[in-house]
Amino acid sequence: MRFLIVRTDIRAAAADDLAAALANGQLIRDERTSPEPRRQTVRADDREAALGLARALASVGAVRAGRQRVKVVPLGEPEPPRRSDRLANAGPG
Repeated sequence: MRFLIVRTDIRAAAADDLAAALANGQLIRDERTSPEPRRQTVRADDREAALGLARALASVGAVRAGRQRVKVVPLGEPEPPRRSDRLANAGPG
């Protein structure tokens, strides 16, 4: 499965919006309708590579300071396990 690794700016929520969302049980932000501004985007072909890239992006000063965040987004459906993977994971039989 492929993954998208995105470094974004964190949008500050207004105090009124925060109070209203908490009182009504709503989401403060909806990434589907208004995503945070992207700073950097990288693609990875497997989960291990995606997590390694995410760790590298998380070392950026703005992320460590809390002004930006790193997100790992899976793209598409998971690939079915290959026959060789199933055999390698099978216990003694």
